[in-house]
Amino acid sequence: MKGLVGGLFRPRTAQQLTGEAAEDHALRWLQAQGLDLVERNFRCKAGEIDLILREGQTLVFVEVRQRADRRFGGAAASVTPAKQRRLLLTAQFYLQRLRSSPPCRFDVIAIEGGELSWLKNAIESY
Repeated sequence: MKGLVGGLFRPRTAQQLTGEAAEDHALRWLQAQGLDLVERNFRCKAGEIDLILREGQTLVFVEVRQRADRRFGGAAASVTPAKQRRLLLTAQFYLQRLRSSPPCRFDVIAIEGGELSWLKNAIESY
């Protein structure tokens, strides 16, 4: 149950609600493009992945970022190298749960001023 922390209900902050709405928007948009939801908000000790979807045989890990405008580099630029490393590590934890590893890619959905951009293969795994 969202908002339940340690058995106590904690109201969601405005920032959490805004982030959740951005993820909802991104998910609906990606599903309209033919991707299928596998998991949402996968969390482990390494971090969190907003959306995990399947496009054909490819598993797509998606980071959703929203900014009011492009000041300070915009939504896509907010996926820093440190954030990229956490996403890669979190994806490794997720993949360890599977019997075999499918082809994977890392996409970013950047929402700025209501405009959505889909950046495929935005994060490279080495």
